[in-house]
Amino acid sequence: MKSEEQAGLVQRLEQADGARPGRRRASDGWVNTEAPANGVERIEAFFRGQVYSPHRHDVYAIGITDTGVQCFGYRGTAHHSLPGRVIVLHPDEVHDGGAGTEDGFRYRMIYIDPALIADALDGTPLPFVSDAVSNDRRLQSAVGHALADIGEPVDGLRRDEIVLSIAEALAAVAGGASGSDGKSRPTVDSAAIGRARDVLSASTDRPIDNGDLEAASGLDRWTLARQFRTAYGTSPYRYFVMRRLDRVRRAIAEGSSLADAALAAGFADQSHMTRHFTRAYGMPPGRWARLTARA
Repeated sequence: MKSEEQAGLVQRLEQADGARPGRRRASDGWVNTEAPANGVERIEAFFRGQVYSPHRHDVYAIGITDTGVQCFGYRGTAHHSLPGRVIVLHPDEVHDGGAGTEDGFRYRMIYIDPALIADALDGTPLPFVSDAVSNDRRLQSAVGHALADIGEPVDGLRRDEIVLSIAEALAAVAGGASGSDGKSRPTVDSAAIGRARDVLSASTDRPIDNGDLEAASGLDRWTLARQFRTAYGTSPYRYFVMRRLDRVRRAIAEGSSLADAALAAGFADQSHMTRHFTRAYGMPPGRWARLTARA
């Protein structure tokens, strides 16, 4: 499809009540994934029809549309991305996703732990980019470079290069604004909330409560909850659930049954895990397993 035709299509989609991706029928596709590299994960995928139901991550999700029209709802607005455009989704923001045409769409995406972004920016507040779909050349350059070698191992040096490049591009585009409302965020006790985060990361196979986090951090639960969200863009509970779901995805990739994966990750049963998985990734774990099993 030519760019002029795509632009016209986007305009029609934006004007049409039935154009939201949630009203499209699910269809076929595939997902290629990499092993997470200490807070960085990259995927490439192709889909037709509706793909993801409303869900949210606890990470930055930043990507490039390679072919087709990529449609998604985000922060109460329908968005449409064309080839070459960059998508920026902030932590803990609900979104969905699907194809804008029958031909489907192909895209690449990188998921980055917000703590890495904060560290790369020397503890300054997390940058907030207001445009979910961007043509900014700084973002295109940084994200394109980060996603150019999907499938190759990401060692520590490569990971740090990716994170710093994207963090600086996000900060430059944000122009100093931060937070979902664009206001400056208060300082946090980084050491204290880091200790709480370590406890959550290491405890996915057992129950954990506020007392454990208070003991680790030295902060009361309400201060901890506020500072945790300020630093990492999500709540301690959401962070804990996502680390459990990380274990589920690893177990599925290694061939475990859904029931065994659920129990190994500390969920009460498979149905409990499935509900959380679908809320986090926009599709049930069985479908995720089939899509990622492509030869």
